[in-house]
Amino acid sequence: MPEVSIKDQIKKLVDLQTIDAEIYLYKRDLREKPLYVEELKKRYEDKKAGLKALEEKAKAIQVNRKAQELELQTKEGDIVKANAQLSLLKTNKEYQAKLTEIQSMKADKSVIEEKILVFYDESDAVNADIEKERKFLAEEEQKYLTQKKEVDDSVKEIEEKLKVLNLKRSQITPDISKSNLSRYERVLENKDGLAIVPVNGNSCGGCFMSVPDQVINEIKMHERLVLCEMCSRVLYLADDL
Repeated sequence: MPEVSIKDQIKKLVDLQTIDAEIYLYKRDLREKPLYVEELKKRYEDKKAGLKALEEKAKAIQVNRKAQELELQTKEGDIVKANAQLSLLKTNKEYQAKLTEIQSMKADKSVIEEKILVFYDESDAVNADIEKERKFLAEEEQKYLTQKKEVDDSVKEIEEKLKVLNLKRSQITPDISKSNLSRYERVLENKDGLAIVPVNGNSCGGCFMSVPDQVINEIKMHERLVLCEMCSRVLYLADDL
């Protein structure tokens, strides 16, 4: 590459910085967007877990109710058998004992029937909650899919923009010496995508620390790239380009 002045090199680096600043922001978006989608997915999955818990509760209630209904059938059968045995008893004492047994079984039967009614009430309440949750979840699924599509479309758009920016970058870098480009890119990587900054007044445009007059004079001389003593970014004077 033909010899060029530091002033021209700085102009090229400033142009490159404009492109790289956009590239840096877009790449940050590409890193963050998948995380955002994962967070959306996690929230949606958490809501699905809530519905599953309700459905499991409904199943448990149904199992318990059926167990009570089976016990009720057994108790009713026992009562029928006991009633049939009354006519076969020979003494009043045996007869009274059997009546007492039957009354006890009927009391147990009433308790079981009450439990079954409670299970039906619980089942109705849980099923109502399930229907609400399913409707809510359907809406949330639609929101999730819509937001995911928006993010996916945005990622594709960013990738296309990055292609354009990288092409522009490739048109500038050949005009910058390898040593200057290497120094610039090291700073770019270590300083959040900001490698060359103007001096604003007497302050570094990157770290905002004071820039000594002697350093400003060195910048004006255009003999070499001048770095900020505090943040190591390349400094330039906007009015001097």
